[in-house]
Amino acid sequence: MCQTEPADPAFPVIMPLRDRAALENIWLKQRLDTIVPALMRENQIDMWVMVAREYLEDPVVATMLDGTSFSARRRTILVFYDPGAGKAVERFTVSRYGLSGLFDPAWNPEEQPDQWKALADIIKARNPKRIALNVSAMSAFSDGLTASQREGILTALPAEYQTRIVPADKLAIGWLETRTPAEMAVYPQIVRTAHAIIAEGFSPKVITPGKTTTADVVWWYRERIAGLKLATWFQPSVSISRAGTKSTLDGDTVIQPGDMLWTDFGIKYLRLNTDTQHMGYVLKPGETDAPAGLKAGLAAANGVQDALTSSYKVGATGNQVLAAARAKAIAAGLEPSIYSHPLGYHGHAAGTPIGMWDNQAPRLEGEYVMRPNTAWSIELQASHKVPEWNNQEVGFKLEEDAFFDGKSVQYIDGRQTKFHLIGRQMNPTTSCE
Repeated sequence: MCQTEPADPAFPVIMPLRDRAALENIWLKQRLDTIVPALMRENQIDMWVMVAREYLEDPVVATMLDGTSFSARRRTILVFYDPGAGKAVERFTVSRYGLSGLFDPAWNPEEQPDQWKALADIIKARNPKRIALNVSAMSAFSDGLTASQREGILTALPAEYQTRIVPADKLAIGWLETRTPAEMAVYPQIVRTAHAIIAEGFSPKVITPGKTTTADVVWWYRERIAGLKLATWFQPSVSISRAGTKSTLDGDTVIQPGDMLWTDFGIKYLRLNTDTQHMGYVLKPGETDAPAGLKAGLAAANGVQDALTSSYKVGATGNQVLAAARAKAIAAGLEPSIYSHPLGYHGHAAGTPIGMWDNQAPRLEGEYVMRPNTAWSIELQASHKVPEWNNQEVGFKLEEDAFFDGKSVQYIDGRQTKFHLIGRQMNPTTSCE
């Protein structure tokens, strides 16, 4: 993985849709074969039952559908059962339709028309001691079972089995947050694609100072993503920090020479998300680089990144990592604000958050512990006074995607250490600086 991002990254090849679906199915089978059994045994769960209805998706079920299934059909019930004694974990769907061989169909409506009773018969036949359901007050990712579907399960189950039900928090979050070696072999190309789109948008190809507005760049990003047959999980943002102007500017504000630009941008590709915040500078006539004060502010934000990534530790809570990172940054003379989060199947993904932009204190959600083989958006800012702007205090906001292997944090496709300079010729490269 690159640790310093090229200034003008070239575009990787974008896979055709058919090839994407095939790769997604390969990854999914590998994950189902390995991650689910490990999580169930780690948490001593004999059976995991999930229910989703068409257009009312459970966040976990949505990630277990094959590459050509866009949603649950009618009522989709997925069941994992660990028979113990070293035997393989069974997985099947108590639904009218199978799922591309990933889950064996286990319901014949002609023999048992009642889907809930069919599920209850399967549970009673296997007699699990602990049955996990996706009900949680802690995390939305493990709270996908709706009230009516929970009622359907409980109504069909005898009382003795109802007492065996436990929350599936650690199963759901563990499934969503864990990244596999196969995924991580391709994730750099996904992040590189996002970086390449950002760089293209922050270039003379898109921005003409004195004419282009921040909204123009936002919608160029949307069109570029759509043209590549990719998706975005949120509307891109573009704003301006300008000398003499306290607040940032956006919308129909025209971009001018001397402006510092910022974007928040993400794509979804092969079911994996990116989340990046980069900064650019619009060169004035005669300039070849950003002013020293702006470059010092960017370096300060890099310093906050270093304080955060060096604080990651397996078993530590997000709150503990936040406190350690802030202490390091402040001791280094920086003014940090840290609001990082997991990344993967979702943009703001399952796992422990590390601060909020409007709350640097400990939070309930931040009590979940860090685990290895997880992806992250290292999102934060450093406040810094810019001498060339009459010591105006400016927020330097960065966000880069990274991977935590349990020992160290590595940027998936490098991090920004230099401004995108608008007003110079781009020289795309595929190499890592």
